[in-house]
Amino acid sequence: MTRRRSPVRRRTRRSSRRQQQRDARLIAFAVVLAAGIGLAVMVVNWLLVHWWVLVVVLVLAVLAGAGWLYNRQQRVQWEAVRAQGLRYGLPQLDALHHTRFEDAIRELMRRDGCRDAQRVGGRGDLGADVKATDPYGRRWVIQCKHRRNGARGSAVGTPDLQVLNGTARQVHGADVAVIVTNGRVTGPAVTFAKQQRLHVVDRQTLAVWASGSRPLWELLRAVPPPRRPSSLS
Repeated sequence: MTRRRSPVRRRTRRSSRRQQQRDARLIAFAVVLAAGIGLAVMVVNWLLVHWWVLVVVLVLAVLAGAGWLYNRQQRVQWEAVRAQGLRYGLPQLDALHHTRFEDAIRELMRRDGCRDAQRVGGRGDLGADVKATDPYGRRWVIQCKHRRNGARGSAVGTPDLQVLNGTARQVHGADVAVIVTNGRVTGPAVTFAKQQRLHVVDRQTLAVWASGSRPLWELLRAVPPPRRPSSLS
Protein backbone atom coordinates (compact mmCIF):
# COMPACT_ATOMS: atom_id res chain seq x y z
CA MET A 1 0.00 0.00 0.00
CA THR A 2 1.45 3.39 -1.09
CA ARG A 3 1.98 5.91 1.68
CA ARG A 4 0.88 9.48 0.92
CA ARG A 5 3.19 12.36 1.67
CA SER A 6 2.07 14.66 4.37
CA PRO A 7 0.66 18.01 3.06
CA VAL A 8 2.72 19.75 5.73
CA ARG A 9 5.94 18.39 4.25
CA ARG A 10 4.96 19.47 0.71
CA ARG A 11 4.16 23.01 1.89
CA THR A 12 7.45 23.15 3.82
CA ARG A 13 9.45 22.14 0.75
CA ARG A 14 7.66 24.66 -1.46
CA SER A 15 8.20 27.47 1.02
CA SER A 16 11.86 26.57 1.38
CA ARG A 17 12.30 26.65 -2.41
CA ARG A 18 10.64 30.05 -2.60
CA GLN A 19 12.85 31.29 0.19
CA GLN A 20 15.93 30.03 -1.66
CA GLN A 21 14.80 31.81 -4.84
CA ARG A 22 14.25 35.05 -2.92
CA ASP A 23 17.66 34.72 -1.28
CA ALA A 24 19.28 34.10 -4.66
CA ARG A 25 17.64 37.22 -6.10
CA LEU A 26 18.72 39.30 -3.13
CA ILE A 27 22.28 38.06 -3.46
CA ALA A 28 22.31 38.84 -7.20
CA PHE A 29 20.90 42.32 -6.53
CA ALA A 30 23.52 42.93 -3.85
CA VAL A 31 26.31 41.81 -6.18
CA VAL A 32 25.08 44.10 -8.99
CA LEU A 33 24.66 47.01 -6.57
CA ALA A 34 28.14 46.50 -5.14
CA ALA A 35 29.60 46.31 -8.65
CA GLY A 36 27.81 49.52 -9.62
CA ILE A 37 29.00 51.36 -6.54
CA GLY A 38 32.53 50.10 -7.09
CA LEU A 39 32.47 51.24 -10.72
CA ALA A 40 31.13 54.67 -9.72
CA VAL A 41 33.89 55.04 -7.12
CA MET A 42 36.54 54.08 -9.68
CA VAL A 43 35.17 56.63 -12.17
CA VAL A 44 35.10 59.38 -9.53
CA ASN A 45 38.65 58.59 -8.42
CA TRP A 46 39.83 58.56 -12.03
CA LEU A 47 38.15 61.93 -12.70
CA LEU A 48 39.74 63.39 -9.58
CA VAL A 49 43.13 62.46 -10.97
CA HIS A 50 42.30 63.41 -14.56
CA TRP A 51 40.12 66.44 -13.77
CA TRP A 52 40.99 68.11 -17.06
CA VAL A 53 38.94 65.48 -18.93
CA LEU A 54 35.83 66.64 -17.09
CA VAL A 55 36.63 70.25 -17.98
CA VAL A 56 37.00 69.33 -21.66
CA VAL A 57 33.69 67.45 -21.64
CA LEU A 58 31.91 70.38 -20.02
CA VAL A 59 33.39 72.84 -22.54
CA LEU A 60 32.34 70.62 -25.45
CA ALA A 61 28.84 70.28 -24.00
CA VAL A 62 28.53 74.06 -23.64
CA LEU A 63 29.75 74.58 -27.21
CA ALA A 64 27.37 71.96 -28.53
CA GLY A 65 24.45 73.53 -26.67
CA ALA A 66 25.36 77.00 -27.91
CA GLY A 67 25.63 75.69 -31.46
CA TRP A 68 22.23 74.00 -31.24
CA LEU A 69 20.64 77.16 -29.83
CA TYR A 70 22.21 79.32 -32.55
CA ASN A 71 21.04 77.00 -35.33
CA ARG A 72 17.54 76.93 -33.86
CA GLN A 73 17.40 80.74 -33.74
CA GLN A 74 18.64 80.91 -37.33
CA ARG A 75 15.93 78.49 -38.46
CA VAL A 76 13.24 80.50 -36.67
CA GLN A 77 14.48 83.75 -38.21
CA TRP A 78 14.68 82.19 -41.67
CA GLU A 79 11.16 80.80 -41.41
CA ALA A 80 9.89 84.23 -40.36
CA VAL A 81 11.64 85.93 -43.28
CA ARG A 82 10.45 83.28 -45.70
CA ALA A 83 6.87 83.54 -44.48
CA GLN A 84 6.85 87.34 -44.69
CA GLY A 85 8.24 87.20 -48.20
CA LEU A 86 5.89 84.49 -49.45
CA ARG A 87 4.38 85.44 -52.81
CA TYR A 88 2.41 83.58 -55.45
CA GLY A 89 1.50 84.66 -58.95
CA LEU A 90 -1.67 83.48 -60.64
CA PRO A 91 0.23 81.38 -63.22
CA GLN A 92 1.89 79.55 -60.31
CA LEU A 93 -1.44 78.91 -58.62
CA ASP A 94 -3.10 77.80 -61.86
CA ALA A 95 -0.37 75.20 -62.44
CA LEU A 96 -0.79 73.57 -59.02
CA HIS A 97 -2.57 70.32 -58.28
CA HIS A 98 -5.71 70.99 -56.26
CA THR A 99 -4.11 69.60 -53.06
CA ARG A 100 -1.04 71.80 -53.55
CA PHE A 101 -3.42 74.73 -54.08
CA GLU A 102 -4.86 74.02 -50.63
CA ASP A 103 -1.29 73.92 -49.26
CA ALA A 104 -0.62 77.32 -50.83
CA ILE A 105 -3.72 78.81 -49.18
CA ARG A 106 -2.61 77.38 -45.84
CA GLU A 107 0.86 78.93 -46.27
CA LEU A 108 -0.66 82.31 -47.11
CA MET A 109 -2.73 82.18 -43.92
CA ARG A 110 0.42 81.37 -41.96
CA ARG A 111 2.17 84.29 -43.63
CA ASP A 112 -0.63 86.51 -42.37
CA GLY A 113 -0.02 85.38 -38.78
CA CYS A 114 -2.30 82.34 -38.43
CA ARG A 115 0.21 80.05 -36.78
CA ASP A 116 -2.18 77.11 -36.43
CA ALA A 117 -3.28 77.11 -40.09
CA GLN A 118 -3.68 73.56 -41.35
CA ARG A 119 -4.94 71.81 -44.44
CA VAL A 120 -7.75 69.37 -43.68
CA GLY A 121 -9.10 68.87 -47.18
CA GLY A 122 -9.85 65.39 -48.43
CA ARG A 123 -12.65 62.87 -48.32
CA GLY A 124 -15.12 63.68 -45.61
CA ASP A 125 -13.78 67.20 -45.05
CA LEU A 126 -17.37 68.52 -44.82
CA GLY A 127 -16.62 71.62 -46.82
CA ALA A 128 -13.42 72.65 -45.00
CA ASP A 129 -10.09 72.51 -46.80
CA VAL A 130 -8.12 74.92 -44.60
CA LYS A 131 -8.70 75.96 -40.99
CA ALA A 132 -6.90 78.76 -39.17
CA THR A 133 -7.13 81.17 -36.25
CA ASP A 134 -6.04 84.71 -37.00
CA PRO A 135 -4.13 86.95 -34.53
CA TYR A 136 -7.45 88.45 -33.44
CA GLY A 137 -8.86 85.13 -32.31
CA ARG A 138 -11.27 84.63 -35.22
CA ARG A 139 -11.69 81.10 -36.54
CA TRP A 140 -11.42 80.83 -40.33
CA VAL A 141 -12.83 77.95 -42.37
CA ILE A 142 -11.83 78.02 -46.03
CA GLN A 143 -13.10 75.93 -48.90
CA CYS A 144 -10.77 75.86 -51.92
CA LYS A 145 -11.97 75.49 -55.50
CA HIS A 146 -9.04 75.11 -57.88
CA ARG A 147 -9.57 75.41 -61.61
CA ARG A 148 -6.77 74.09 -63.80
CA ASN A 149 -7.82 76.42 -66.63
CA GLY A 150 -8.13 79.41 -64.33
CA ALA A 151 -10.68 81.95 -65.56
CA ARG A 152 -11.56 79.64 -68.46
CA GLY A 153 -12.57 76.83 -66.10
CA SER A 154 -16.02 76.12 -64.75
CA ALA A 155 -17.38 78.84 -62.49
CA VAL A 156 -18.01 78.36 -58.78
CA GLY A 157 -21.75 78.29 -58.31
CA THR A 158 -24.37 78.52 -55.59
CA PRO A 159 -24.24 74.77 -54.75
CA ASP A 160 -20.59 75.17 -53.71
CA LEU A 161 -21.54 78.03 -51.39
CA GLN A 162 -24.43 76.02 -49.97
CA VAL A 163 -22.06 73.26 -48.86
CA LEU A 164 -19.86 75.81 -47.09
CA ASN A 165 -22.86 77.54 -45.54
CA GLY A 166 -24.22 74.27 -44.18
CA THR A 167 -21.05 73.17 -42.36
CA ALA A 168 -18.66 76.09 -41.76
CA ARG A 169 -20.36 77.47 -38.64
CA GLN A 170 -22.45 74.55 -37.45
CA VAL A 171 -19.80 71.84 -37.84
CA HIS A 172 -16.46 73.66 -37.83
CA GLY A 173 -17.27 76.61 -35.57
CA ALA A 174 -16.25 79.25 -38.08
CA ASP A 175 -16.31 82.95 -37.36
CA VAL A 176 -15.33 83.63 -40.97
CA ALA A 177 -16.42 81.26 -43.74
CA VAL A 178 -14.58 81.74 -47.03
CA ILE A 179 -14.49 80.14 -50.45
CA VAL A 180 -11.31 80.71 -52.46
CA THR A 181 -10.94 80.05 -56.16
CA ASN A 182 -8.50 80.83 -58.91
CA GLY A 183 -11.42 80.83 -61.32
CA ARG A 184 -14.73 82.61 -61.75
CA VAL A 185 -17.75 82.92 -59.46
CA THR A 186 -21.31 83.18 -60.77
CA GLY A 187 -23.46 86.19 -60.00
CA PRO A 188 -26.09 84.16 -58.10
CA ALA A 189 -23.31 82.64 -55.98
CA VAL A 190 -22.03 86.09 -55.05
CA THR A 191 -25.55 87.17 -54.12
CA PHE A 192 -26.09 84.05 -52.02
CA ALA A 193 -22.75 84.63 -50.24
CA LYS A 194 -23.79 88.17 -49.26
CA GLN A 195 -27.13 86.93 -47.97
CA GLN A 196 -25.54 84.21 -45.83
CA ARG A 197 -22.56 86.26 -44.59
CA LEU A 198 -20.08 84.16 -46.54
CA HIS A 199 -16.92 85.58 -48.10
CA VAL A 200 -15.81 84.97 -51.67
CA VAL A 201 -12.19 85.28 -52.77
CA ASP A 202 -12.37 85.25 -56.54
CA ARG A 203 -9.48 85.29 -59.01
CA GLN A 204 -8.91 89.03 -58.77
CA THR A 205 -8.93 89.11 -54.96
CA LEU A 206 -6.71 86.03 -54.84
CA ALA A 207 -4.18 87.74 -57.12
CA VAL A 208 -3.95 90.74 -54.78
CA TRP A 209 -3.71 88.56 -51.66
CA ALA A 210 -1.20 86.02 -52.98
CA SER A 211 1.15 88.50 -54.64
CA GLY A 212 1.12 91.13 -51.89
CA SER A 213 1.68 91.32 -48.17
CA ARG A 214 -1.74 92.40 -46.88
CA PRO A 215 -3.61 89.81 -44.80
CA LEU A 216 -6.83 88.44 -46.20
CA TRP A 217 -9.04 90.11 -43.57
CA GLU A 218 -7.92 93.51 -44.84
CA LEU A 219 -9.14 92.63 -48.34
CA LEU A 220 -12.59 91.39 -47.36
CA ARG A 221 -15.63 93.40 -46.34
CA ALA A 222 -17.79 92.87 -43.26
CA VAL A 223 -15.33 90.60 -41.46
CA PRO A 224 -16.49 89.90 -37.87
CA PRO A 225 -14.83 92.01 -35.16
CA PRO A 226 -11.83 90.62 -33.25
CA ARG A 227 -12.50 88.11 -30.49
CA ARG A 228 -9.52 89.25 -28.41
CA PRO A 229 -6.95 92.08 -28.34
CA SER A 230 -3.81 91.56 -30.39
CA SER A 231 -0.45 93.20 -30.92
CA LEU A 232 -1.72 93.96 -34.41
CA SER A 233 -4.69 95.92 -33.05
